[in-house]
Amino acid sequence: MESFTVLFYDRPDGTEPVREFLLSLDRKMLAKVVREIELLSVNGPELREPYSKSMGDGIFELRAKVGTDITRVLYFFVVGRKIILTNGFVKKTDKTPKAQINLAKKYRDEYLSRKEHSHE
Repeated sequence: MESFTVLFYDRPDGTEPVREFLLSLDRKMLAKVVREIELLSVNGPELREPYSKSMGDGIFELRAKVGTDITRVLYFFVVGRKIILTNGFVKKTDKTPKAQINLAKKYRDEYLSRKEHSHE
């Protein structure tokens, strides 16, 4: 089965929130998140808990844990077997913060409107 292409969302200024987040992680957590991203690229929407969970409205979270440290990377799917990683955060509470989900939706809307106006 063909794998999915995983891309980092880039802001209009060219910065990539997920890349910045990944660079802030320690080596162990980074290795774990990279493995999860690889699983996601192979399995796409078939990837389920404990690795991935739907946050509703087409936003999903990739879940990584090392010891007691928990990180999440939010993402969405686009046509053409693409997965766009929007933002990541270190999880401190039981529930994924609404602000993080809203940020992922904002990035998605911005990404999709930009793609509609370009000829890619």
